[in-house]
Amino acid sequence: MSENATHITEYKTLGIVLVTLLFFTLITIVVTSFDLAVWNVVLALVIAGTKGFLVVTYFMHIKYESLLLKILVGMVFFLFALILVITFIDYAYR
Repeated sequence: MSENATHITEYKTLGIVLVTLLFFTLITIVVTSFDLAVWNVVLALVIAGTKGFLVVTYFMHIKYESLLLKILVGMVFFLFALILVITFIDYAYR
């Protein structure tokens, strides 16, 4: 990104993202009161991943970065997901 370019996200957009994050936090709290067996962990990870994506995209301004940086961040998310899948497969067959 060039040094003279500034990307100012509108307050309305940041407010919508904030409300969405609070909504997902509320969903996380409500879901803990139900016994969904193995799906509790899966649902919690999906919600956490969605919240992490929103934070990285809007608050860390990855939305405005170059394609290379977006690909690198995407690869990190993919690697994290792969590690989780391998861990759950190992856990399931013990």
